[in-house]
Amino acid sequence: MDQTWLGIAAGTIVLVIAVVGVTVHYLRERRRAELLRNLDHHEWWQRTLSRR
Repeated sequence: MDQTWLGIAAGTIVLVIAVVGVTVHYLRERRRAELLRNLDHHEWWQRTLSRR
């Protein structure tokens, strides 16, 4: 019975670590997409090109 509980505890810890990793990855990718979206402003390009 001790081996069963040890296996359940180890599996639970691994699943918690995986959930945290997936969540961090998802949030990091959302942030990266937001930064890339903000980088492509047409108004910024028009201001830069009109000064030449």
